[in-house]
Amino acid sequence: MPQSMSQASIPVFVVGLNALAAVLEKTEAFVAEKKIDQAAFLHSRLAPDMFDFTRQIQAVSDQARRGAARLAGTEPPSYHDNETNFSELKARLAKTVAYLQTLDAKAIDASADRDIVVPIGGGRNGQMKGRDYLNYFLLPNYYFHLTTAYDLARHAGVQIGKRDFLGAVPLKIL
Repeated sequence: MPQSMSQASIPVFVVGLNALAAVLEKTEAFVAEKKIDQAAFLHSRLAPDMFDFTRQIQAVSDQARRGAARLAGTEPPSYHDNETNFSELKARLAKTVAYLQTLDAKAIDASADRDIVVPIGGGRNGQMKGRDYLNYFLLPNYYFHLTTAYDLARHAGVQIGKRDFLGAVPLKIL
């Protein structure tokens, strides 16, 4: 049986968001142990023209929340981008997971061949079929920000590895 749109999106987002929350736990402990200024860490970035750590976390949440809502044909809740500490960032991720779990899987599944309108910046929109939106726009953007947040923590010296990034994947050990 082919994988449905809801199976290819919601569980992926939930596992990634929960893994990122666990990375935030380790990062918060690292920042406290090393006596790093929390605000300075939260504003760190890999390059001057990239989002900082806080904005990467917000973007992961935004991609999952807004993207899944577009697939479900609903309006996502609005979040203020005003987090200033690790606790607030973890709460945002938890709130996003809780929202994702309220979405109607059948509505998401019905989006495969439906046109999805996507803001692409500069006040312009693009349009693509739901299947293409998920595979070629939403998931790559989601993973870009998820990976960048992970990389910022790892680059700073937080002891995390691939298993931290992967999170609780459904892996059966043989």
